[in-house]
Amino acid sequence: MAEAYVRSTLVNQTQEIEFYHPNSNSLPGELLDEIANQIRLAGENPEVICVLLKSGGDRAFCAGASFDELIAIETKEAGLEFFSGFAKVINAIRTCPKFVIGRVQGKTVGGGVGIASAVDYCFATKFAAIKLSELAIGIGPFVVGPAVERKLGKSGFTELAIDASAWRDASWAATRGLYMHVSDSIEQMDQEIGLFLNRIEKYSPEAMAELKINFWEGTEHWDNLLIERAKISGRLVLSDFTRNAINAFKTKS
Repeated sequence: MAEAYVRSTLVNQTQEIEFYHPNSNSLPGELLDEIANQIRLAGENPEVICVLLKSGGDRAFCAGASFDELIAIETKEAGLEFFSGFAKVINAIRTCPKFVIGRVQGKTVGGGVGIASAVDYCFATKFAAIKLSELAIGIGPFVVGPAVERKLGKSGFTELAIDASAWRDASWAATRGLYMHVSDSIEQMDQEIGLFLNRIEKYSPEAMAELKINFWEGTEHWDNLLIERAKISGRLVLSDFTRNAINAFKTKS
């Protein structure tokens, strides 16, 4: 089984950041920190026009938080540190002066939905169903909530957050603004992304940077907001309900 990684490669003028984990691209803290770091570095690189954020493999885009790390959390401080990882990635995308383009090839859950919501423009396949499963294990999508609500609106976020066991298909997500393009296959999606990036790379970097500021207007407080949300998740993950729910899920898996 391949080892987890984060790889960052400059292709033409696009920084391609790819993450992978053998457990359906779930995201432990180490990977989250490295994804955020690579996005920041891309934003500082004058050779980079835009960023493409993607995951490895041809199945799940991201299974969200690593259950192995969640069950190992024993203090509120450790919980805050873990959930701050998702906050760091979302805020890195938000503050990056380059457009961050998402590539979602398959199902995505929890924190993965937050990342897909945070990117500036998102491509997907028809297999890219989404689910916010946090409430089912006693946590709630607190950290990713602001990003999801910003893309899907209060109604869409509420539907996903409450109906935590149900998948919503890619068409549902596209109708509500999460996905801008939905393709029938990974190959078709990658062709569309390639054409799109060829156009983006010809745009003015300065103009795109100014637009990005406009797109994210009103989110300047997220540096503090997402950390406060991480504190809530970090406290709830210590509950007996959450520990029993995670253990039950791991047993079924």
